[in-house]
Amino acid sequence: MERYPHVMRFSRLTPWAAGVAAAALALIPATASAGQQRTAAAPHAVTSATADYYAAAQGKTGAALKSALHGIIKNQSTVTYDGVWNALKVTDQDPANPNNVILVYSGRSQAKNTNGGDPNDWNREHVWAKSHGDFGTATGPGTDLHHLRPEDVTVNSVRGNKDFDMGGSPVAEAPGSYTDSDSFEPRDAVKGDVARMLLYMAVRYDGGDGFPDLEPNDKVNNGTAPAMGRISVLKQWNQMDPPDAFEQRRNQVIFDTYQHNRNPFIDHPEWVNSIW
Repeated sequence: MERYPHVMRFSRLTPWAAGVAAAALALIPATASAGQQRTAAAPHAVTSATADYYAAAQGKTGAALKSALHGIIKNQSTVTYDGVWNALKVTDQDPANPNNVILVYSGRSQAKNTNGGDPNDWNREHVWAKSHGDFGTATGPGTDLHHLRPEDVTVNSVRGNKDFDMGGSPVAEAPGSYTDSDSFEPRDAVKGDVARMLLYMAVRYDGGDGFPDLEPNDKVNNGTAPAMGRISVLKQWNQMDPPDAFEQRRNQVIFDTYQHNRNPFIDHPEWVNSIW
């Protein structure tokens, strides 16, 4: 199957490096309706508290930066797999409707109380597929909120454990998403979100804590290997879809209320190219 059967569809080409927003503004949720693409936000100004959080990583690049960030973000509280349900109702709340959550690939606003296993319910999508490293739903990578998102049950099944890449056929119930036999492409508005979630996982889980060493590579069909592709595409997505207010707020809520650790690539998207 042709891997690039359609034109590149990035609808937001504003580099994350352009401009700096006020810190308070960065945490205000976007107000666009749920089915629309979220409004991009320039990176928020680094507060003194955030700068202190990353103090050990300042001035580092490459493997040294990755190691320093691991040492910072591994200090976290954990959430049970059952507890993920209620956490997602807070982290992914629709800013225009507090009774709903936003489904990550579908972009649909859906009632919080429709979580479950039926075809039109929403369930817990592991963006780093739990079979890639066989960590299942164990507390740790299996319950880490930084890569768990609400998604329609059917769309979640379509994505399955596929790697991420460009190409394929349109996904029903997920406008702007595409899939083929070995990969999934999310809608433009969350391409960067997906990249930053996966790369967070690669830094947080490095073979310690009894969990596998998760790493990105430039392949698809990774199967049960503790790997996720394609890194070349993820790097493009990180740059072309910068962190927006929804993603920044989500990072802050996870830090303040649940795990007390951050996704460094939401705070510093430029660190993706510094490491990979």
